[in-house]
Amino acid sequence: MRGVNRVILIGNLGKDPDIQLLEGNISVAKFSLATTETYKDKGGKHVTQTEWHTIVLWRGLADLAQKYLHKGSLVYIEGRLKTRSWEDKEGNKKFATEVVGDNLIMLDKRNDNSFDDLETKNDDDISVQP
Repeated sequence: MRGVNRVILIGNLGKDPDIQLLEGNISVAKFSLATTETYKDKGGKHVTQTEWHTIVLWRGLADLAQKYLHKGSLVYIEGRLKTRSWEDKEGNKKFATEVVGDNLIMLDKRNDNSFDDLETKNDDDISVQP
């Protein structure tokens, strides 16, 4: 049986996207995304819990992130989990789990023509959708 590796997040950017241009003119965007849950504990007190996620976008989605996203932007991200590992300077093995996005929907309210009819994007079809 095959497994499923799918993540759906709605949250706010913790910082402006960090954009890198790799060999072959391939762009990569990386940013933190905060998702917040609020619930009542046993005593009826409201409790707020925030989780931070590292988001990675490639190619066209990275270009869109650079152009339209900024700290505080509200976005819907759909993608998959990817864990990478490396050794630090002391030879210790480090791990990082990231969400590699393949679908992006900007949920911020539009200001005048700030998005120019651009709202929903995915990695399969990078085009303007009315």
